[in-house]
Amino acid sequence: MSNDALWWIAIAAGFVVILVVVALLSLLIRYVKEIDHRVADVRDTLHGAETNTRDTALIPLTATRVDAVLAEGLQHHLFLGRVLGKVKS
Repeated sequence: MSNDALWWIAIAAGFVVILVVVALLSLLIRYVKEIDHRVADVRDTLHGAETNTRDTALIPLTATRVDAVLAEGLQHHLFLGRVLGKVKS
């Protein structure tokens, strides 16, 4: 093979390598953008979870008050049942 042929082979091989590198870098950029987008989605979801659970300290207080309302309702039920003669004391 002549020197000219070897140089053209080297140039062609270099061009192929450059095309492969460009393709791989393009894929890398696309994947990084997709990962960044998904990380932002996860971050937003976590902020939403923080907002949803911010008032969990009120759950025991609410349960206590619901129990009090139910107890009061039971007292009214028993009273009315006795007055109407449907509940024996």
